[in-house]
Amino acid sequence: MRCEECRAAVSARIDGEDDPGERAPVDAHLHGCAACRRWQDDAVLVTRLARTGLVGPPPEVSEELLAALPLPRRRLGLPARWRGGAGLPRLRGLDVLLRAALGALGVVQVFLGLAQVSGFTLTSTGAHHGGDPYHLWHESAAWNVAIGAGFGWVALRRSRPTGLMPVLTAFVAVLGLLSVNDLVTGTVGVTRLLSHGLLVAGYVILAVLHRREPADPDSPPAERGTGGSRWRARFADEAAPARPPLRLVRRPVDGEARSRRAA
Repeated sequence: MRCEECRAAVSARIDGEDDPGERAPVDAHLHGCAACRRWQDDAVLVTRLARTGLVGPPPEVSEELLAALPLPRRRLGLPARWRGGAGLPRLRGLDVLLRAALGALGVVQVFLGLAQVSGFTLTSTGAHHGGDPYHLWHESAAWNVAIGAGFGWVALRRSRPTGLMPVLTAFVAVLGLLSVNDLVTGTVGVTRLLSHGLLVAGYVILAVLHRREPADPDSPPAERGTGGSRWRARFADEAAPARPPLRLVRRPVDGEARSRRAA
């Protein structure tokens, strides 16, 4: 056994990670090598000092360093959910305005759906033939309430509205096409189409919030804007990157072992 191998095994033995099969060769080498015995004594001493040494007090922070810290920003009475907290991004002024507007649109959208249900119920009392139009009207009202609740949920949270965007994008696109067709054929009035303006305005605010990045760079990666699409295409026939070839590296030999070999 060489001195380098013996000292590595001795270091592992001190840490309690030695191989039982190497103990006999290591002891035999230590018995015949005075330099490795001295190295073992020094290693044991250093390890004991490191494990039993007292931990000194932390360094004091000078007044000049404390004075150089930036002053904390004043908080203008915003809700705790909208203020910067531990691990959460701080909202900027435009974000607060957008979310406040989105929350207001959500409240109006919910009341619009509730009024739609109650108004139709009052006007349709006693007319029970042809139940499908009634159910479609109730379904439309339920959609209005659900969209308003979604607007309010996004307004109260600081995360990006990633999950709501695909649903609303498809809904607004189909609703826009059908509204244009109904307007051309004259089956719907302009007043009814104007009621969809709340939905479109809320969708625009959602799109803006979705594209904006959080103010805190330490926010989770899922909440950061990437500046582009995160979709990536993978193909099964793509070749895996080649691994770098292995090469042999000779261990450094200390002067004592080199002189012993020369002898």
